[in-house]
Order: sequence, then C-alpha cells, then structure tokens
Amino acid sequence: MNAENVKSQMRKGTLEYCILLLLKKEPAYTSDIIQKLQEAKLIVVEGTLYPLLTRLKNSELLSYQWIESTQGPPRKYYQLTDKGEKFLGELEFSWQELNDTINHIRNN
Repeated sequence: MNAENVKSQMRKGTLEYCILLLLKKEPAYTSDIIQKLQEAKLIVVEGTLYPLLTRLKNSELLSYQWIESTQGPPRKYYQLTDKGEKFLGELEFSWQELNDTINHIRNN
C-alpha cells in the first residue's frame, strides 16, 4: 500500500469542503482559491479546480459574478449561495463528528 495514494485520496475528499470554507469568508477568483489552497498545503491545479467549481455551481451551492479587472478581462468571482451555506453547515457537522471519532480511536 502506498501512503502517498492514501494521502491524495484524503485531500480529494476534503477539497470541496475546503473550497466552501474559503468562499464562506469572501467571494474569490479561481486563481485566489488556488493560491489559498496551496498556502494551506493542499496542492491543487486549475484542471482540478474548474470542474469542481462547475459541479458546485450546477448543484446551486455556488454562484458567481463577473467583476471588472484592472489587469485584463473581467474575472469570475465565486460565492456561496444560501443553499451552499446550509450544505457547508452540514459538512462542518460531519467533519466534527469524523474528527471526534478519529480522536476517540487514537486516544483509547
């Protein structure tokens, strides 16, 4: 068994949650999302992020708006919808349950 494969699957499993957490704070442009995820040591490339953002938007968890840029064409800024905020709340609850379970197993 390869630890890198397991770690990769764990990161993929938390990616949507992390994106929603970032967008809860403020609307963001795709490259800003990538930068913040990379700063958090969650390595992501555009080819991974764009389909995920589209899927979240099609699920009505995100919306976007075009904002003029001083450095070129308008940029698409993503933000949470009300449905996205509710879904994030459910994920936060599930994450806490999972975290509690792992800590219980680790400590007992």
